[in-house]
Amino acid sequence: MPTREHRPGLCRPWRMPLPLLLAATLGAGLGAANGAYAALIEQQIDVPVSLKNMYGKPVEQNMRVTIWRDDANPAPAPILVLNHGRAAEAAGRANLGRARFTVASRFFVRYGFVVAVPTRVGYGVTGGDDLEDAGGCNSRVYPPVYEAAAQQTIATINAVKALPGTDGSRVVVVGQSFGGTTAITVASHQVPGLKAAINFAGGGGGNPKTHPQQPCGPQKLEQMFGDYGKTSQVPTLWIYTENDQWMGPTYPRQWFNAFQAAGGKGEFVLFPPHGEDGHLLFARFPQSWQPRVAEFLEQQGFTAHH
Repeated sequence: MPTREHRPGLCRPWRMPLPLLLAATLGAGLGAANGAYAALIEQQIDVPVSLKNMYGKPVEQNMRVTIWRDDANPAPAPILVLNHGRAAEAAGRANLGRARFTVASRFFVRYGFVVAVPTRVGYGVTGGDDLEDAGGCNSRVYPPVYEAAAQQTIATINAVKALPGTDGSRVVVVGQSFGGTTAITVASHQVPGLKAAINFAGGGGGNPKTHPQQPCGPQKLEQMFGDYGKTSQVPTLWIYTENDQWMGPTYPRQWFNAFQAAGGKGEFVLFPPHGEDGHLLFARFPQSWQPRVAEFLEQQGFTAHH
């Protein structure tokens, strides 16, 4: 997919309300897949969130969100929120830094989106309590932790809607692993402007080191996805691989079937094995999933601009 050649003069800081503006970094050196350059702008905002942990304890703090956009895209631009996954160990969550997803964000910006990548509470630069611990493997309680992530996603959507040059009537939510499940959780809510959700390798309770391909409480996840299907009204795309070492090859299809049987609208795509762990498809093999996601976005009325 060709992109226009980068010209530094086209990179202008995106003026935001002062309470939201933290930093604006011109992404002048970000190469597209074919070696050309897009005039990407990378920025950061702080979004206040008010949440509850699984025990009902209130949590209020700011969450760091990375914003990607291209001034050359038509405005107002649709909004896409892209959610990261969850490391199995606390050190991995703390060391996340700031979630950026540069390659994927560049792809979605080419489809006209302003892309928002939250670093959720309990991770990296945002810090704070771990709100996504669903309990022991035999006693998982999944809905509250995904609801907390969904509320952070909705807060991100609302914050980006308030920025100049965005179109709050056209919103897509995407996520990887824990973030993929979060995308389907958001789809089960009646979020104004939400048009579609994309789930990459979503699920919960996986750990390839201690119990590969056997996530904790898969039947509980099946029930949860079924409940989501009862209220989800937007098209969804579910992308998995045959050698996912976190979720396995069979449970994801069961989860999707429960979602669809309950009334959810969606497509399930199972890719062949990728690398040693297909769970990493989103980050490591963008050339594999981008054509299928492009097709889905075009079905929803979004078109490439470069």
